[in-house]
Amino acid sequence: MHSWSVLSTLAILSTALAAPPLSETSSAPAPSPTVPPASNDPNYPLWNPRSSDITPEPIRGGLGATILGPQNRLLDLQNPDALAPPTTDNGDVPNFKWPFSLSHNRLYTGGWARQQNVKDVPSATDIAAVNMRLKAGAIREMHWHIDAEWAYMLAGYVRVSTVTPDGKVYLADVGPGDLWYFPAGFPHSIQAKNTTDEGAEFLLIFDSGSFSEGSTFLLIDWLAHVPKEVIAKNFQVDASAFDRIPSRGLFIFPSIPPPPDATDDMVVPNDTPVNYTYPLSQVNGTKTAGGTYKVVDSTTFTASTTISAAEITVEVNGIRELHWHPTEPEWTYFISGEARITVYASSSNARTSDFQAGDIAYIPPSFGHYVENTGNTTLKFLEIFKSGLFRDVSLSQWLALTPPELVKAHLQVDDATIAKFSRDKQVVVGPAQSAPTYTRSQSHQSQLHVETDSIDAYSPHMQNFPPEFEEK
Repeated sequence: MHSWSVLSTLAILSTALAAPPLSETSSAPAPSPTVPPASNDPNYPLWNPRSSDITPEPIRGGLGATILGPQNRLLDLQNPDALAPPTTDNGDVPNFKWPFSLSHNRLYTGGWARQQNVKDVPSATDIAAVNMRLKAGAIREMHWHIDAEWAYMLAGYVRVSTVTPDGKVYLADVGPGDLWYFPAGFPHSIQAKNTTDEGAEFLLIFDSGSFSEGSTFLLIDWLAHVPKEVIAKNFQVDASAFDRIPSRGLFIFPSIPPPPDATDDMVVPNDTPVNYTYPLSQVNGTKTAGGTYKVVDSTTFTASTTISAAEITVEVNGIRELHWHPTEPEWTYFISGEARITVYASSSNARTSDFQAGDIAYIPPSFGHYVENTGNTTLKFLEIFKSGLFRDVSLSQWLALTPPELVKAHLQVDDATIAKFSRDKQVVVGPAQSAPTYTRSQSHQSQLHVETDSIDAYSPHMQNFPPEFEEK
């Protein structure tokens, strides 16, 4: 018995020593697929707002059916990916689009103002906005807020001023594409210059989604609700000096334009330690294969400690690359052009929306997304964040800097494909290197009620084709 045990042990050891050693570099067996590959079905927008000869229908491929009831055709033309969404959309993602055109406007003798806040987009809890117009010379009543104010000039010129809690003064002119920022509680003024006959228009951003212009602290409104004898005592003048104070706030009202030279308007020279305006229009945008971008945050605009932004242009067929922002939501404002965005909200939830000039998108923190130019002109928009620093994560850069075997295990792509991933942030990407060509299918009847064989009826470029076009 003992002899058999020794012989058996020796045989086992001999077999083990003869076996080839395990290698850390040995190739693992190819993973077997656990789910089918993602669909290759085209998911381009099926029409665009310029499709005058199309009746939009909620049909994509073999899915959907025609509309038998009433239809808001013009609204459906602006939102192809809402009526006939890409097949990649899934789940229940809250609405993240708001057109300023739907905001209730407040009209005054000197201009108008309309806002967007959490009441319009419930998910927009961190940022609210106001679009304001002042006639030449008109004044936005001197005021202050409990939230910080960041502004982008859309057209015309204004003169702004503030006095800090330390009694320091800042006054400057701001033109198209330029910015200003006033911290929470800082009193300030805004007056349109008459540099142009039309006056000025601008976008105001506030670092709270619940902000409302109706809750602004107004100079006239305050003094109209203080006993005049108290006002007289405060300023050490006779009470009769204030007999003509308006009985309520004016908000926006006409006035004489300020002098052309800002220095002629100064009570004392500017003496604040930082500037509260920033000439973004004078900053050269960084050029990429698909457009340009400018980033402005507290590293360049020192005063702006709670708001940062990027001004981006995307050329026709280009795309703001797939990315996300780690901890801050993105409030996006479209200045010109047409776009679509798909947001990925985790757990297979995704939603696509279309945008035109004047529209707003609100993308929660860490939601993956892109911004694609779906029009026939340059797309221009702002990405705005409630943060003193601009940060984003590029999908391409992440994958390019990750061990290739890990990427291949996830995406089932080859080394040649991975080698094309950019190790640097692209920010704005140009058109795909090779674009498919399409021809009208003889077997698929038109589902869009069109009578033309022209591709131009659908889109001015090669990325907007209905499913009745097949790849050759």
